[in-house]
Amino acid sequence: MEKYPEIIRWGIIGCGDVTERKSGPAYQKTDGFELKAVMRRDAAKAADYAQRHHVEKHYSDADVLINDPEIDAIYIATPPDTHKLYALKAAQAGKPCCIEKPMAPTYQECVDIVEAFEAAQVPLFVAYYRRSLPRFLQVKNWIDEGQIGAVRHINWHLTKTPSPVDLAGDYNWRTDAKIATGGYFEDLASHGLDLFIYFFGDVTQVSGVSLNQQGLYTAKDAAAASWLHTNGVTGTGNWNFGAFEREDKVTIYGSKGTITFAVFDEVPLVLTNAEGSKEMVIEHPENIQLYHVRNMREHLVGNAVHPSSGKTGAHTNWVMDKIIGNL
Repeated sequence: MEKYPEIIRWGIIGCGDVTERKSGPAYQKTDGFELKAVMRRDAAKAADYAQRHHVEKHYSDADVLINDPEIDAIYIATPPDTHKLYALKAAQAGKPCCIEKPMAPTYQECVDIVEAFEAAQVPLFVAYYRRSLPRFLQVKNWIDEGQIGAVRHINWHLTKTPSPVDLAGDYNWRTDAKIATGGYFEDLASHGLDLFIYFFGDVTQVSGVSLNQQGLYTAKDAAAASWLHTNGVTGTGNWNFGAFEREDKVTIYGSKGTITFAVFDEVPLVLTNAEGSKEMVIEHPENIQLYHVRNMREHLVGNAVHPSSGKTGAHTNWVMDKIIGNL
């Protein structure tokens, strides 16, 4: 393990909405980390972010940030179509990197990124932060403790109504097929699929159908799939972003009980078995990536292995690409 400085100084490329509350402050709240610099192509917006969040440096050129000798590690929080571009530069600079999810628009781009970091022998993380959140670790504990016996199947149903932006036809990179073929599926379903892989291991077989039902944008807006995990657990899911109402429900079926929860909605976890049914409420931290960021610190100082690596992030992309027909 390479020796990193006592205070690891981070730079963010792409200080947009996700970094305002979900992630950016988590780097400032983690002992041993410092958010030293931010970059955005719009120099005025970069300066504004730096001022509001008390960040020392701000840039409008990503190359300057990546090659700044006072920056030890890079967090890429741009839209997915530029993840590979900046990640390869971070690898070349020999700096640890965290990439926002999804890791890249295609599985092959993820493979290219992983290979670059392996060649450089530099740590690579992907911001699938649900692997680190206490709420979902409780679900994993119930599974590992055998509270529902042998797990047989997992099902996820996620529907959302079209947003005002969708209905107005305004531009949104998340629904631009050139950036994200699967639209909201890639942006949202990736979280749950990655979590299920964390629970049950890699997916060995997967098939799916996907299409655009509404015609509101170029990306796909509906998908359904079935898959198989390495441990024999089967899975099914359906995702539709033009439905009548919002619904987010995961059910894990075991030989001796069930667990239900939501990937996004903050509803109680429910465990049902022969002893009855019990609910548990575990709140998320104010900055939802806090535990994910803290786990990166533990990884970099050699105390633990982070649950969300470049390899795991790439595998999640492989599953998505199979579902939406990119592979």
